[in-house]
Amino acid sequence: MSKQRLVVLTLVALGLAGLGYVAYSVNRAPAGGPGAAPAAGAPAKPGAGGPPGGFAQAVEVARVAASDFSDEASAVGSLKSSESVVLRPEVAGRVAAIHFKDGAVVGKGTVLVSLDASVQEAELAQAKANLGLAQATYRRNEELLGRKFISQQALDNAAAALKVQEATVQVAEAKVGKMRIKAPFNGAVGLRNVSVGDYVKEGQELINVEDIASLKVDFRLPELYLGRISRGQTVELTSDALPGQRFTAILDAVDPLVDQNGRAISCRARLDNAAGKLRPGMFVRARLLFGDRKNVLMLPEQALVSGAAPMVFKVVEGKAVAAKVKVGVRRAGQVEIAEGVAAGDLVVTAGQLKLRDGAPVRAIGEGAPAPAAKAGEK
Repeated sequence: MSKQRLVVLTLVALGLAGLGYVAYSVNRAPAGGPGAAPAAGAPAKPGAGGPPGGFAQAVEVARVAASDFSDEASAVGSLKSSESVVLRPEVAGRVAAIHFKDGAVVGKGTVLVSLDASVQEAELAQAKANLGLAQATYRRNEELLGRKFISQQALDNAAAALKVQEATVQVAEAKVGKMRIKAPFNGAVGLRNVSVGDYVKEGQELINVEDIASLKVDFRLPELYLGRISRGQTVELTSDALPGQRFTAILDAVDPLVDQNGRAISCRARLDNAAGKLRPGMFVRARLLFGDRKNVLMLPEQALVSGAAPMVFKVVEGKAVAAKVKVGVRRAGQVEIAEGVAAGDLVVTAGQLKLRDGAPVRAIGEGAPAPAAKAGEK
């Protein structure tokens, strides 16, 4: 056992010594590596802090271009009926009649569903009979008072009884009215879920009515547009269900409360739907149009370097120059640069994550300058 232990300890010691040598070799700066002093007569290496050996790093570039475009904000939204309601009975009862066809257009006040009102109608007839008796009693007491046969108090009692019976008739009429479900506005009815003879409970859903002659579209925009939106602006809508067709809506309202979770503004626009092509619940894409803009400087979004403040790297005389920028709208992979660059500047779009200000670079890609001709070439 002692010999085996000695062998194991020897192997462990040799392994540790080998690891130490490897670590020393790796961490030791090579003679020609970065940071080593240049040999006598050798030219100085430009771009300290650049790629190993001081060679220029290849980066993709693009030139800042000025373009004209329609200033707009894009969002997605959903269509809603101008008015929408689900009709429910206020009292329980049995369905006596259905007065509409599924999907039909109805007018305001149209009776859609009638519940069995035999009991309520009987109560109304009884109340009307009592009202007639109270009216006759009051008229007779008026005559008797004129002849001094009764007191004023007797006439007052008859008048009070008459008012009670009048109120009783009104209550009975209201009960009968609640047995008829009417359309609250002009619109189209949906698909019913009940049939004649069904017993429905108080508050049970019977039918929905939708006013789709005009529609509402609700959408949300980032809070940075708060100062640019106002009622009356034009909103252009498109739908995947109707490719190639565009619809125009008018911004009708802006929610005064900004959502603190998403930092978004809720907006609502209205559009005419007299042709009936659109339906509530459809998904639409909305474009809020602000107007046309001229000579806007645009860059690919990938040119931006994130940090405390957005910045880009410009290529100036073969070196990377960091420039802080102020960005504007974004669209189709492009971003507006409001400050920090000028039209025609060469900006790095790929490879900038390893760059430092002043590092030597070699521009490639769209907008890169053509390479210098070699000696003897034309």
